[in-house]
Amino acid sequence: MITLFNTFFPSQSMAQLGFPYCETFDGGSVQSNTVFGGTAKLVDGVLRLTDAGVEQNGFTYIDIPFPSAYGLKASFEFFSYGGSGADGLTFFLFDAETPVFSPGGFGGSLGYAQRNNETGLSRAYMGIGFDEFGNFGNSSEGKNGGFFGIGADLVPNSIVVRGPGNGLIGYPFVVGRRTMETGTDGVRPDDQFTISSGGFNSNRITDPNIPGYRKVFIELKPNPIEGGYFLTVWMIVTTSPNSPKILTIFARPYYFEAPQNLKVGFAASTGSLTNIHEIDNLIVEVYDIDGLEDPLAKNIDDKASCASQENTFEITSNEVELFNENSQIACLQFYASLEDIEAEDADVCSRAKCRPENRVLELPQGIFRAADQGGKFTFIPNPEYIDDTVKVYYTVTDNYGKTSEGKYISLLIQESPDPVSLVAEGFDPETDQIRRCEGDGVLLKAIGEEAYFAFEWYRNEELIPDSNVGEWFAAEPGVYQVIAYNAKNCPAKSNIFEVINPPFPPVEIENPIVGCTVGTALDIRDYIAGYDLELYDYQLETPLGLFLENEEMSSVNISGNYFLRIKHKDLSCWSDPTAFEVNIVTEPLIPRFDYEADGTGIKTEAEGGIFIDDPIRFIDLSTGGVVSWLWDFDDGNTSTLNSPVHVFGKKGNFNVKLTVTNELGCEKTFEMKVPLTLSFRVMFPTGFTPTMDENRFFRPKTKGIVKMEMLIFNLWGNMVFRTDILDTDGWDGRINGELAPAGNYVYRVNMVSIDGDVIEENGTFSLIR
Repeated sequence: MITLFNTFFPSQSMAQLGFPYCETFDGGSVQSNTVFGGTAKLVDGVLRLTDAGVEQNGFTYIDIPFPSAYGLKASFEFFSYGGSGADGLTFFLFDAETPVFSPGGFGGSLGYAQRNNETGLSRAYMGIGFDEFGNFGNSSEGKNGGFFGIGADLVPNSIVVRGPGNGLIGYPFVVGRRTMETGTDGVRPDDQFTISSGGFNSNRITDPNIPGYRKVFIELKPNPIEGGYFLTVWMIVTTSPNSPKILTIFARPYYFEAPQNLKVGFAASTGSLTNIHEIDNLIVEVYDIDGLEDPLAKNIDDKASCASQENTFEITSNEVELFNENSQIACLQFYASLEDIEAEDADVCSRAKCRPENRVLELPQGIFRAADQGGKFTFIPNPEYIDDTVKVYYTVTDNYGKTSEGKYISLLIQESPDPVSLVAEGFDPETDQIRRCEGDGVLLKAIGEEAYFAFEWYRNEELIPDSNVGEWFAAEPGVYQVIAYNAKNCPAKSNIFEVINPPFPPVEIENPIVGCTVGTALDIRDYIAGYDLELYDYQLETPLGLFLENEEMSSVNISGNYFLRIKHKDLSCWSDPTAFEVNIVTEPLIPRFDYEADGTGIKTEAEGGIFIDDPIRFIDLSTGGVVSWLWDFDDGNTSTLNSPVHVFGKKGNFNVKLTVTNELGCEKTFEMKVPLTLSFRVMFPTGFTPTMDENRFFRPKTKGIVKMEMLIFNLWGNMVFRTDILDTDGWDGRINGELAPAGNYVYRVNMVSIDGDVIEENGTFSLIR
């Protein structure tokens, strides 16, 4: 039977399902299954794999698998020209089950074989290289084998077959042909030709009668007895005007067992030498096309359609028998008569896909339209032919290009029902969308001007089971639609109606919320991210079990655990609660401190003053549960100690700040000026007694002095002592080792203070014996 659908869902398969596969690269685009990368691009109706630039690499492959059991035939033109002659291009086959396609090493490996540490083509099966420069047929750069006796030497102008490989393993040299040399692996002198059709400033040669033309034909005939294939490669080559030649390059077994399915591709590369590399007019088809069976289509009778609407059908395996392995319906085409089918051109590329002119057929009774691929089609009958039968003829082509004989489809055109409307109970008939809380549904009704005999309810385009009823309670969110059927089983599709369960917005609130001022209430709204009273309502549950909404949350003065909920303005359901904590301080945080010269109690100048190099103890006097301190001494230094000691080392009025934090994270700061104006002190004794145990030396008492020179003179002006040692004991009252006479003496002192002040002092003192 043929299947009738009420809506048309496009096929998810690829644009062209199988073979023959024909790609002309015309029109600035390619079929969706033609994938290319690297430097490959469309240029002037060909696929250019490389420009004539250094270190170019490009690739393409057909993302359609073909069963290896049937073999393969391929033909293509290639153009190599416009550069200095390197490197070349490859035609390759690889395992269709490769999870991730990756080309091989470029340069001399031509995108197929490994190259030093670069991996080869992923799951490669065969690579045929058309090598201009000569590296594809040798063993350089880590390749596996080459022409006999060549080693790493170049073999320019050669065609080389390499075998299977993956990663850095395999890709062995199988056979090669030197196209510009004679011998067992060469060609006759009269048949010799270069791989490239020209050097610098040469052009693409597309005419077979002009020297430089190159076209390749590759055949892989299955070899079930010995395994693998019998490989034939032949070319059309033009070396003289109007004299194209057909040359057989290889005709030999290729013994490697093939994976179940293969894919086809090309790659090309340049190195320090260059060429433009292009391909065109690619045809890939099954080798044994005549050994495959045509699909067997059947006449399809007495099927119904509904006037003035799009009826969708699908021809399946119930109507068409497909005999070939892995065969699928690739093509469905319509004709007005069997004579039109018989007049069809049997060109190989015409078999590759439905001809556009055969995908749509307009008849007086209506329009038939085939899907891009597969067996689906639609028919829109004209209403004036109600109760008439229309007959259309069709063919089916499978993914190997095999086409069935023409058969007919007979369709009865029936009257469509009046329109049906989907209406929500209790709402305006024009309403097509409502918002509901989760679990709160709405009763939907199918309403029309005639009696309906069957119903199908859909949610999000999926049929709801057991929904053959005239009304449906929509308890789940989604897009609803109903199809009502009249007595002739023709459908009427309703408008769509959407039931929305809007998600709750995320509830983001600061946690914990801390009030740092005793007795001051908090406005919880200030702590809710994205607070929006136009769209949402907010509900606060207090520790006392009270519920506050919106503006009522503006004055909270109790510490404890709270819960916040949110809802949409137009709905009654609240979100799940979000827990948070409120902490309001009960003891004020008061920062205070004092300071002194460490260990002395001295603070003011009246007490002796604090000098710039004195260690100063800062004493924390803060209250209110302080748990951390941050001191800023206004000189670039800080401390986190409770009562730190700090040396400023220079004069100035320093604005010292103390920031304290309690256990709730509240912070407060206190500032105090600390003046430092004293950098040194010098005090001279009025006398000394060198013969006593105490006061035996004369020297000044100093503070903040970094350099000192002291000289002692007698009253006649003679210097009796000198020192420039800062920590000297002073004069011991002796001159040349003898105790000096008692009496008055004169001192003169030159000093430098810690902050660079120069001090010069002089005076008299007494030596007492």
